[in-house]
Amino acid sequence: MSASATASRRRGEAVTQALLGIDIGTSGCKALLIDGEGVVLASHTETYGLSQPRPGWTEQDPASWIDGARAAVAAVLAERPEAELAAVGLSGQMHGLTPLDAGHKVLRPAILWNDQRNGAECDAITERAGGIQGLLARTNNRMLVGYTGGKIIWMRDHEPDLFGRLRHVVNPKDYLRLVLTGEIATEVSDASGTGLFDTRERRWASGLLELLDLDAAILPPCHESHVVSGRVGRSGAALFGIPEGTPVVGGGGDSVIQTIGSGVITPGALQTTIGTAGIVAAALDAPVADPDGRLQVFCNVAPSKWHCMGVSLNAGGAMEWFRTMLAGFRGGEAPSAKDMAGTAANAPAGSHGLVFLPYLNGERCPHPDPSARGGFVGLTARHAAADMARSLMEGVTHSLFDIYRLMEAAGIGRSIIKASGGGARSTLWRQMQADLFGCDVVTTDGAAEGGAFGAALVAGVGVGVWADAVEAAKSCRAVTRETPDAAGAAAMREAFAIYAGLYDDLSGAFSALSGSGLDR
Repeated sequence: MSASATASRRRGEAVTQALLGIDIGTSGCKALLIDGEGVVLASHTETYGLSQPRPGWTEQDPASWIDGARAAVAAVLAERPEAELAAVGLSGQMHGLTPLDAGHKVLRPAILWNDQRNGAECDAITERAGGIQGLLARTNNRMLVGYTGGKIIWMRDHEPDLFGRLRHVVNPKDYLRLVLTGEIATEVSDASGTGLFDTRERRWASGLLELLDLDAAILPPCHESHVVSGRVGRSGAALFGIPEGTPVVGGGGDSVIQTIGSGVITPGALQTTIGTAGIVAAALDAPVADPDGRLQVFCNVAPSKWHCMGVSLNAGGAMEWFRTMLAGFRGGEAPSAKDMAGTAANAPAGSHGLVFLPYLNGERCPHPDPSARGGFVGLTARHAAADMARSLMEGVTHSLFDIYRLMEAAGIGRSIIKASGGGARSTLWRQMQADLFGCDVVTTDGAAEGGAFGAALVAGVGVGVWADAVEAAKSCRAVTRETPDAAGAAAMREAFAIYAGLYDDLSGAFSALSGSGLDR
């Protein structure tokens, strides 16, 4: 019990049992408190920066995560001093390499999920494993450039002195667990995102580690996500103001755990996320086959469940690019995303035959191609600003449905979509999804809180507030609902049929442009 809660009890005031969720994001740390009904009691985000020391490199000082988490936690505890913490749950950006020495000292800045330096190492890992099919047989996933495994090999190849001192590799949220509890551990969802984990068997892929000459001891013990994997220690209590001995539950990687935060835990429901990137995700009762590795099949935060997702590198980020570009014509003043969506609403579904390809940073799914380029296709003199704005939003929606077609081929159905991310605030973007996917699209009350809300729910499962993840997910209540519109659906599907062929038509040009000196 916190000191404030203890004082409240002594005064005879009501004490609220609460669950604390902490999410170590790329741009900031969010902490929130929820009660036993899943109601958010307090929420605070503390921002921090990152560094890009070379083109394609993205790094962060783990100390910034701890400083951000301390400030965010202090803010929510101060807002609800009567809260008695039952448990802490953790979430965080996935894939980030945080290398530690024998004394748990950080050896170098963490290499983040969007760092692009290790393409050659990922290719070498794939070749050593026997090609794509050999790797899929061991992990059921490709070794994507973002994954932790390629970063470890990069460090071995390019920073041998530091690698010689390496004793532990943890992801960002698990570094926070170490600071809180003194324990090194991870859980199955974040482990899945290393590319070194057998997601079918829910254990480290020991055979692959042997092929790569990696010591399995550098990887943390791995638990199911709801397991109490440590308790707040004396040092953690002093740093965070959380009572010593408070259970800390495993939690989950942000892309996985946010699905339970939207109420997606049983087959048939999809989650779409329009943040900087775009995600389509589903919960599964068994791991699906992924014959070409374009989807990601991870362990879910619920035991005996799995998580399938496809990630587009360009979603809300495309909108941000367009807004920034327009600011160059307006003396530095960018239109708001709300204004952009309002303008887009003045154009009809199908944008008068204008199609937008959102591949502004290359693409991951369904086209794993760093050379892919964006573009407006079909521009004519009749097109206006509203058509361009709507076409951009439709192009992002098309990219989500393009991902879903892979999932549908794997036998994953859709009965409802739970929309999340900043794009879910747009009624128009939600309606586009309802029309193209052909099912209702809802938002839920906790989804806007991201991974921190899911982490708090999983913490509740870990200490018995809810019997299991399915029961916890029922705490996610619908707030908005869009249903398919027949006319809009017909236009969206016609436009998608054109969109779906454009990548193949233009991939040769993309490759030629990437290999030329024109964009240097």
